[in-house]
Amino acid sequence: MNLSEQICLAGHILFQRRLTDLAGGNISARSGGLIYMTPTYSGARYHWDLSPDQIIIGRLDSDELITNPQFSREGWSHLELYKRFPDIQAVIHAHAFHVQPFSSLSLPIEPALEANDKFGTIEVIEAAPGHTKELAEKVIAGFVGKEEMIRKMAAAVIIPRHGMIVAGKNLDLTLDATERIDTNAWVILARKIMAG
Repeated sequence: MNLSEQICLAGHILFQRRLTDLAGGNISARSGGLIYMTPTYSGARYHWDLSPDQIIIGRLDSDELITNPQFSREGWSHLELYKRFPDIQAVIHAHAFHVQPFSSLSLPIEPALEANDKFGTIEVIEAAPGHTKELAEKVIAGFVGKEEMIRKMAAAVIIPRHGMIVAGKNLDLTLDATERIDTNAWVILARKIMAG
């Protein structure tokens, strides 16, 4: 399975498991100097039913991606993460169902399960308008200090009133981390109900 096919499969998995929605999210991966990225409106227009030929591809050291009419609205954060952190090989921006309440209230997600200890507390970055380079700068600041997590598996940050971004050493591990963080969020919410 080539990288474009892997990204399409990851999109199916994210959508089927409510790890993202029709409103947005995007996926990218790096191979050498090339970045592979889902097109804009992957959810709203294509319902995450993408084919490999829809994945846009461009060199990180050029303007190929940002000048492509299909460049994803949140693609700036992906590109800046790849430029700043050479160990990042995949990025997922997700509107995960159980993470969204935390995002809405700008609350961090502490590890409630052993499987999430490796991520530590998922912190909330400073707010910035969506689809902007300013947001990309806030995302970068949120990942500083998480380099070892990225080298081992993945790291994540919460974007206030928006969603989360997960970046990792490969696409499979980044997808795995996205689901673990969402499950951990669900456990926190469920525990509050059970305790009440």
